[in-house]
Order: sequence, then structure tokens, then C-alpha cells
Amino acid sequence: MSLDDAAEDLASSLGVDKAEVKEDLEKLVSYSVPMDEAKQSLRRKYGDEGSTGGGADDAPTTDIEEITTDDDRVTVTARVLTVGKRSIRYDGDDQTIFEGELADGTGRISYTAWTDFSLTPGDTVTVGNAGVREWDGNPELNLGQSTTVTLEEEPLSVPYDVGGQRNLIDLEPGDRGRTVEVRVLEVEQKTIDGRDGETEILDGVFGDETSRLPFTDWDPHDAIEAGTSVRLEDVYVDEFRGVPSVNVTAFTTVEAIPEVAVSDEATAMSVQEAVDAGGVYDVELTGNIIEVRDGSGLIQRCPECGRVVQNDQCRSHGKVDPEDDLRVKAILDDGTDSVTVILGRELTEEVYGGTLTDALEAARDEMDRGVVADDIAETLAGREYRVRGSLSVDEYGANLDATDFEESGGDPASRAERFLAEVGR
Repeated sequence: MSLDDAAEDLASSLGVDKAEVKEDLEKLVSYSVPMDEAKQSLRRKYGDEGSTGGGADDAPTTDIEEITTDDDRVTVTARVLTVGKRSIRYDGDDQTIFEGELADGTGRISYTAWTDFSLTPGDTVTVGNAGVREWDGNPELNLGQSTTVTLEEEPLSVPYDVGGQRNLIDLEPGDRGRTVEVRVLEVEQKTIDGRDGETEILDGVFGDETSRLPFTDWDPHDAIEAGTSVRLEDVYVDEFRGVPSVNVTAFTTVEAIPEVAVSDEATAMSVQEAVDAGGVYDVELTGNIIEVRDGSGLIQRCPECGRVVQNDQCRSHGKVDPEDDLRVKAILDDGTDSVTVILGRELTEEVYGGTLTDALEAARDEMDRGVVADDIAETLAGREYRVRGSLSVDEYGANLDATDFEESGGDPASRAERFLAEVGR
């Protein structure tokens, strides 16, 4: 049923103005309230005492592990693990939402509350008539106007940690209401085109003993300065270029703390582990370069956006006067999987053994820009390298933007034997 048809049906049965009902219905649906729940909410608003399906008693009591995206409404008794708060905007209206995780003895589930139910981590509550929606392929509870929340006196024992304290290595996209203690490794103030026009934000990198992750502070906090250590309460995590990214908001509490230790070492993984993780911000891989791909050596970039151009044509800016650059795109294989390693100009110059100017002179002497890529391929192919950088995985494959690249000095034959033994060959 379309929204217009639903509004007409409600207006007819309730005996009220259709335009008014439609406006209310549009607002509820815009906040992701399921249609059935929105209709029940409006029936109660307009005094339809005979309406059914709107109370907590109508929604079946369910264990969390049994909830699926096929469910409409459920009632659960659960422990509140985390509570986060942030502001969203839809159709020009600001809306404060509350979100986090609930758990019982059978499992965990995320929730979004469109009303302040005064949830506190550690509370045991019975949530009645909660809507169920799909979020990233999983069921999520939707706590709206027709939901009831009752605080239980007897605490529910659950096999999960209460509270949002996490190390950076444990953060995952979709986490909400998390608390981290980190050192600010890099920070840069930027101006972006935000929802209220030009907006100042902070972009940078956090670090702790376990990992490093990018962050964005959408409401710049004075305490977030390079070199400082801070405790951040109520951050949420999304995905940026295939890796978790920490988001600091106006609702985040930022407190200066004693210096947080940060490991100088990247997380060492096999290529397969890194690819299966879906992306890792700071990772170290070791393997053999088996191929230097097309698009390596001397390339040309758009002066406006930095994209690689062909025949002076940029996909975004049309015909341009391109700028010369150096790059390497090489396939690294460690016996478990392979990844495309991308070296920027500085690392490419180290591999090439000369500067961009040297490369341009060599290309002019040979009247062939391809000689630079040929020289690089001859240097790299077949050798074992240790690479550190940020790995992202998308529909085009796995790519690692390298920050460090050096020959490992290891024995490829011994490592190959070890990998073969691990897979039982």
C-alpha cells in the first residue's frame, strides 16, 4: 500500500482530515518507523480506541536469537549493553536518536530509539511492541512511539560486556555508543559542504596500543589536538574506504587523560586474513611481487582532482593540462591470497632509484614513457617485500595504499613451505 493510500484509509476510518494524517504519516515513515507501527501510532493519536495490534501484549515475547527480519513487532526482556546519542536530518528536520545494543542469554541485537526512553547501560528492561527492520542485512529493533519500556528489578545475566569501552582494534563499522582512550596522532581542520552549508570539521588519526584508525570530529573539540591523549565517550563507527572510522559528535564527551601508549608496529597479517577482514587501516603484509601492473611508472594526473588521466582527458573535468607523477601498482602474493599494492611518488622514486625528473629524462631519451615501468618491474618482480599501509576491499578487489615498502630479506622458499604446511598440502 502506498503512503497516499494508507493516509486515505486512515483518514476515512478515523474521520479526520486526510492532509493532516498524511503529514503525520510522512514524518513517522521518514524517521524509519515501520508503516504498520506508524499507522497504529496515528490511530492512538486520533483516539481510535478500537484499534488492534498497537499494544505490547500483541507483540510476541521473543528471544533475541530468534528475531529475524521477517518479524513485524516483538517484545524482549534484555540487558542494555550500550547507549549512544546522535543527531540525524531527514527532509530538513533534525532528529535526535538513541542507539546501541541489547542482549539476553541467547544473543545481541542493535536498536534505534526515536524517543528518549532513559536507557542506561546495565539496565534490564522489557521492551514491548518494538518494530523490527533490516539494517546491513541483520534485524534491528526500532523503538518508536508505540513501544513501551519497563525497567525490571531483577538484573538479567548475559554473556556480554556491559558498556561501550573498546580498544581500537575491536571497533567495527556499525558500532554505536562506544568509549575509547586514544592518542591523537594526526589532526587537520577542514571545511566541507555540510548539511547547514560550509562546516568546519576535524579529520585525523587516533592510535592506542592495539591499532590506529581514522576519525572525523563533526563538532570540533578543543581537546582534540595532535599529541594529546583523550577519553571519548559516545562515539560511533562507520566505514571509510573499507576500514572502520571513528566519528566524534556534539554528544561525545571528550576528556584529557594521561598519555596513551601507541604501538609503533602495524598489525601483521597474512593477505588472506587482511582481505577477509574487509579492510584494515594499518596492516603489515609480507609476500612476493609477482607482477607490476599496467598504470605503473610515469603517469599523468588531473590538476583539479588528482585522478589519473588518459589522453589529457579527466572523467570529471574533461580536457585538462595534466601533471606528471610516478606510481607503482604491483601484485603482492604470500601464498594465501594476493593484493594490489599501490606506491605513491616518494616510495616509487625509492624503488626506481631516481626522481620524477630523472624518470622524465629517461623517457625522453628513449622516446618511450614505458621504459620507467619496465625498469621498475625488473627491480621488483620475484622479490619478497614487507609492506605497511591501509588495505581496502571493494567490488574491484583488494588494494593496499603503502606507507612503507622494503625488501624483507626473508627466504621465500622457507615461507612457501610454511604456508603449504599450514594448508595441509
